[in-house]
Amino acid sequence: MANGMEWIRKSYGVPAKRGGRVRYLSAGGPVLGTIRGTRHGRLLVQLDGDKTSLPFHPTWNLEYLEAANG
Repeated sequence: MANGMEWIRKSYGVPAKRGGRVRYLSAGGPVLGTIRGTRHGRLLVQLDGDKTSLPFHPTWNLEYLEAANG
């Protein structure tokens, strides 16, 4: 897939993976979420407490928690 998870990892140099945990640094404070997939070169992230996933640019206000922990 042209804009899938592997493409995102290679293109942006991020450790994104399905099921990976991220911290979104929003204006209202940090919010945790889970990567559910990709769409059009964006990560689909389900923020904790939400029922749906939202598209996020792989390098915009996201911290990859597994990478930070080891």
